[in-house]
Amino acid sequence: MKLPTLHGYIDRRMLVNFTADPAVVRRLLPAPFQPQLYQGKAIVGICLIRLRQVKPKGLPNWLGITSENGAHRIAVEWEEAGQLQQGVYIPRRDTSLRLNALAGGRLFPGKHHLATFQVREAAGNYHLSFTSSDNTTIRVEAQEAKTYPSNSIFPSLTAASAFFEQGAVGYSPSAHGYDGLRLHAYQWRVRPLDVQHVESSFFEDVTRFPASSIHFDNALLMTNIEHEWHSLRAKPHVANACCG
Repeated sequence: MKLPTLHGYIDRRMLVNFTADPAVVRRLLPAPFQPQLYQGKAIVGICLIRLRQVKPKGLPNWLGITSENGAHRIAVEWEEAGQLQQGVYIPRRDTSLRLNALAGGRLFPGKHHLATFQVREAAGNYHLSFTSSDNTTIRVEAQEAKTYPSNSIFPSLTAASAFFEQGAVGYSPSAHGYDGLRLHAYQWRVRPLDVQHVESSFFEDVTRFPASSIHFDNALLMTNIEHEWHSLRAKPHVANACCG
């Protein structure tokens, strides 16, 4: 069933990004997806997003719902109809919204784990953590920064922004293989974040990411962005998988 277009606001979206060994990441991806490389590295990350007043487009805002959500993302590419496509594969989603966890992703495609979130935001300082129903955990301590880090694999904030903006299409595993969703942000505005501490039991699991195969790179912040979510009916075809 194709979902209606959803409309709402991104109160806060934090992208915490890592570089990773492409060979390690490739093992985590189903066909036809391949890691999208930047300077020879795979790019993976955590998205921590608070959505506000989300509801089918055209309904009044007061009918919308608010939720905290976490996603582990992998930048990917694949070939479709002779064209190279780019987006993200999301092997794991977590949410504070019990309805979506129980409904098996009918509000947003893909399986969602119910999680308890702790959020503190004040004067440009952020503490976000959660523990999910299967004890997956995340913790991020960060503060807004004036400059982009000079040791990032991306040479500038502009370069990082452009890379992550092209990841608007996301696919998540589901009972039907995987489901797709496209984010349409009315504006794309990111600011740099200085991360003092980051933990992710998903990325720290050595059965997924052996020691030294993944390294923190940068973090970006978006706030107060009006947006839409569009369900994708078509799925990439395994027969057209790219091999790069």
